[in-house]
Amino acid sequence: VQLVESGGGLVQPGGSLRLSCAASGFTFSSYAMSWYRQAPGKERELVAIIGGIIGRTNYADSVKGRFTISRDNAKNTVYLQMNDLKPEDTAVYYCNNRGYWGQGTQVTVSS
Repeated sequence: VQLVESGGGLVQPGGSLRLSCAASGFTFSSYAMSWYRQAPGKERELVAIIGGIIGRTNYADSVKGRFTISRDNAKNTVYLQMNDLKPEDTAVYYCNNRGYWGQGTQVTVSS
C-alpha cells in the first residue's frame, strides 16, 4: 500500500485548499479512505472519512460545513476540499487506509 498526499501550502484565513491522496497497492474502490491531521503538540485526529463503493461521508464537528471529502475510484485518488480555513486548521494532513499512512502534507493558515 502506498499513499501519497499533495496540495498543502500556506493560505490566509478564509482561503481554500484542495488536498489529494493518490493510492496504490490495493483495490481502492473497495475500501473506505480517511483524512487525519496532527497539529504541533497535539494528537492526530480524524478529519473526514468516505466509504468505498457507496461513498458515505462523515466529518469531525470542527470541519463540518467547511471541508468536503470525495474520491475518484477511476483515479485511485481521494480529495479533501477545505474552504473557509482557520488558523486552527494548521496541521500536517495525512491520508489513511486500514492503518497505512502517507507522508503527510503541511497546511498552514496564517495572515
